[in-house]
Amino acid sequence: MIGRPNVGKSTLFNRLVGKRLALVDDTPGVTRDRREAKASLGGINFLAIDTAGLEDAGDNWLSARMRAQTNLAIQDADFILFMIDARAGVTPLDKHFADILRRGETPVILLCNKCEGRAAEAGIYESYSLGLGDPVPVSAEHGEGLSDLIDAFDRLIAELGLEREGEPEAVTSKSVIIQGEVSDDEAEATKEDSGLPLQMAVVGRPNVGKSTLVNFLLGEDRQITGPEAGLTRDAIGVTYYYQGREIRMFDTAGLRRKSKVMAKLEKLSVADTIRALNFAEIVILMVDATMPFEKQDLSIASLIVQEGRALVIALNKYDLMENRQEVMKDIQDTLEHSLPQIKGIPVIPISALTGRGVNRLMPAVFAAYLLWNRRVSTAKLNKWLAATLAYHPHPSVNGRRIKMRYMTQIKTRPPTFAIFCNRPTDVARSYERYLLNELRWDFELPGVPIRMMLRKGDNPYAKKK
Repeated sequence: MIGRPNVGKSTLFNRLVGKRLALVDDTPGVTRDRREAKASLGGINFLAIDTAGLEDAGDNWLSARMRAQTNLAIQDADFILFMIDARAGVTPLDKHFADILRRGETPVILLCNKCEGRAAEAGIYESYSLGLGDPVPVSAEHGEGLSDLIDAFDRLIAELGLEREGEPEAVTSKSVIIQGEVSDDEAEATKEDSGLPLQMAVVGRPNVGKSTLVNFLLGEDRQITGPEAGLTRDAIGVTYYYQGREIRMFDTAGLRRKSKVMAKLEKLSVADTIRALNFAEIVILMVDATMPFEKQDLSIASLIVQEGRALVIALNKYDLMENRQEVMKDIQDTLEHSLPQIKGIPVIPISALTGRGVNRLMPAVFAAYLLWNRRVSTAKLNKWLAATLAYHPHPSVNGRRIKMRYMTQIKTRPPTFAIFCNRPTDVARSYERYLLNELRWDFELPGVPIRMMLRKGDNPYAKKK
């Protein structure tokens, strides 16, 4: 679906995908990158592509880059939903793009949105002048007119010779274009060896090169890039294959300090980034080598660790630095002192623009992913626990010993361990950190979050009822 900005495309997209995924705001032009999501209407499954609103602009403007992404989506679509605002009537911009669509070969369904009242009647009649056939009056916000849209779908699918029932691939070989503001919801946590795509998010401060890196990995200009900060406004999910492994990669909006985030739209963008981070399995934190390693970078890294995600730091624009060894050493020292709870985070120097060093990034990602899924046998853990306690036992508390009797790994992703002892509440935090550091060192688990739980074991001499 294409059309002018702010005509209600995102609201309709939310209805078609069945969830509130779109970033909806009164500000025109919220959506900038095109994105895909599975949608359904009246038993018809299809792949919907959401793109930026159509605007007429010169080649040097941001709108021109957004228009280029829309044109690519149009080329891949089986049919187009062209939406206008019936209350505003047909505008010169509507006529301009309707003329372009008439000259194309892709079938078009004309939608008149915001038709929940009599104020839209004039706009509906006026839409016939666009020459795109009978309009379908709908109200995306209130869900009115969807039965007429289903009928239009049925007629068009019959003309195209496609099947009505089945998976999205069976219904359409390409897609339906839906243009507006969308937040993709396909970033769901996967299970190890389940065959589902690996979920990977690229996060960082604004204008550090996240979209440029995604474009380089994909080998195409999939995301809008430029010198302007904050071009990406929501988490864009794309499919990427590395050595035969499918990866669901999410390009996210830049995260600024919380005190600086005041506008509603930026708050929505930040929330979408946090959501993508929560569903990710491994996270690439982009850092600009030409700027100091700021507190915000550490805050983002700390958030990733708190969420229990595997972390790899990509030091971008490294080719622009003269004192490269000093920069690398400073960052590693900062991580060592500021994030002592997760030592050994891999730092990969790259240039997302030229591709220098990017070939080392994905091997580091998969190495971190394997560590994140690492499982240690119970026998090895208990042997390690006995040796560690013998070397440095916990000091007595009020004259009583802390007895740690048994240890096991209760889950992976991230590795989580449980130690059963007689008085877990009396174990010092410093001693917990000691055990974690020794565990990380002895079992070679650098750079991944580790969880340790202290549990009270059953007393075998207690009277049982």
